[in-house]
Amino acid sequence: MSILTTDTTALDQLTATEYVHSVYESVVARNPQEFEFHQAVKEFLDSLVPVIAAHPKYRENSLLEQLVEPERIITFRVPWVDDQGKVQVNRGFRVQFNSALGPYKGGLRFHPSVYSGIIKFLGFEQIFKNALTGLPIGGGKGGSDFDPKGKSDLEVMRFTQSFMTELYKYIGSDSDVPAGDIGVGAREIGYMFGQYKRIRSSHESGVLTGKGLQYGGSLARKEATGFGCVYFVNEMLKSKGLSFKDSTVVVSGSGNVSIYAIQKAQELGAKVVACSDSGGYIYDPEGINLETVKRLKEVERLRISEYVKEHPQAVYTEGCEGIWSIACDIALPCATQNEIDEHSAAMLIKGGVKAIGEGANMPSTLAAIELFLEQDVLFGPAKAANAGGVAVSALEMSQNSMRLSWSFEEVDAKLHEIMQNIYTSCVQAADEYGCTGNLVAGANIAGFIKVADAMLAQGVV
Repeated sequence: MSILTTDTTALDQLTATEYVHSVYESVVARNPQEFEFHQAVKEFLDSLVPVIAAHPKYRENSLLEQLVEPERIITFRVPWVDDQGKVQVNRGFRVQFNSALGPYKGGLRFHPSVYSGIIKFLGFEQIFKNALTGLPIGGGKGGSDFDPKGKSDLEVMRFTQSFMTELYKYIGSDSDVPAGDIGVGAREIGYMFGQYKRIRSSHESGVLTGKGLQYGGSLARKEATGFGCVYFVNEMLKSKGLSFKDSTVVVSGSGNVSIYAIQKAQELGAKVVACSDSGGYIYDPEGINLETVKRLKEVERLRISEYVKEHPQAVYTEGCEGIWSIACDIALPCATQNEIDEHSAAMLIKGGVKAIGEGANMPSTLAAIELFLEQDVLFGPAKAANAGGVAVSALEMSQNSMRLSWSFEEVDAKLHEIMQNIYTSCVQAADEYGCTGNLVAGANIAGFIKVADAMLAQGVV
């Protein structure tokens, strides 16, 4: 099964295909060398051919041309002083991609790989991920090429304060609400919120999400992306009479998303045997000890290789690709973009994988996705499967607006319902446009229609 399968007439499909291709070629020409952005746009546009064929209004109003162009991109200098007294300079970014459904919403990523193409791909994906949640939020993303690894708390504080000194001009609870992403956790959010509060001389709790519980954060927020991914995959499994119970699971990464995906999978009866960080991966045939991983990564900020010192039955392997050679029933890529290529996908299929749930943003290449779909592997795309984090971020915004806090159980129940609704929306959209069983197409179509119709209603702005 390919990403694109349609029941439209050959003539309509040809016209729509030509239009979609022309939009993609324009994106490549106007955004040279931004390969991650090209990839995200191509996967999305290819899915829309049956929608464009069935509804000429989207082509006539140049909706695709508007969608692929951000409403605003901000780039700025971030100077800060390290512990040796030397001035360092990083770049800061914020892309405010689309506000048709509500204020821009999307995380901040601090990682050396960050550049305009990464930020734009993340912001573009965020538009439709946010739409799928059913909550009134638009799409944005931001970050810096700053690397928090190995930095002291004081260095991180100086950097984040400098970063927020520029970013504060462009954000607000009704305009743009950032959150965390790779390299941005509770520490970084806390420092940024403190600096924003200092500059603004007011406690505007709704301006950032992922905050500490003491100053406006939401219970279940740190668990939300990992839990949500597992909830979504569980819906896919149930559709085929399968479940997490007694399944073998491999999870990449060992950050926030990975840790809580492991936790929820274990709670549902799965045996999680592997996880990783940027240096390599651990394989524990007895099942990952989550408390050890949490302590190593969340408290001590150490490398995952330290795990084997406490669990001698486990094996550590340098490099990350080999994690996908481990035989498993379910794979949850929760680390970073393009971590599963065609070769890794083939290894997973050879190992008997039945379902993939993308906990990270775009962790599978287009070739890998094609292979999974051709082999009838259940595939939960990132737009849908990792939407739990931003969903609970939006619920945090709601609690901030109402000046109240919901219990963990209340938030978790709302998250579970949202993920079930996202799964249903993807299935229904795929069925309606002749792509039955293809949740990549279903997610893209369902998200697109909601955003596109809102854009049409608001005119050319």
